[in-house]
Amino acid sequence: MALYECPGCGYRYDEASGDAHEGYAPGTAFGELPDDFTCPDCGVRYKEDFAQVEEGA
Repeated sequence: MALYECPGCGYRYDEASGDAHEGYAPGTAFGELPDDFTCPDCGVRYKEDFAQVEEGA
């Protein structure tokens, strides 16, 4: 599981935790998020702009 960070605001998507508020269950890989995924905090529109900042074991 990995952690991805938004370049606009620093929001972090943790694959292990998911994001219940946005409807993503724990264990949901970043690559499985919809193509139209946007940062829930600032609206950055492209998944490819997010940077992987950590990789879990």
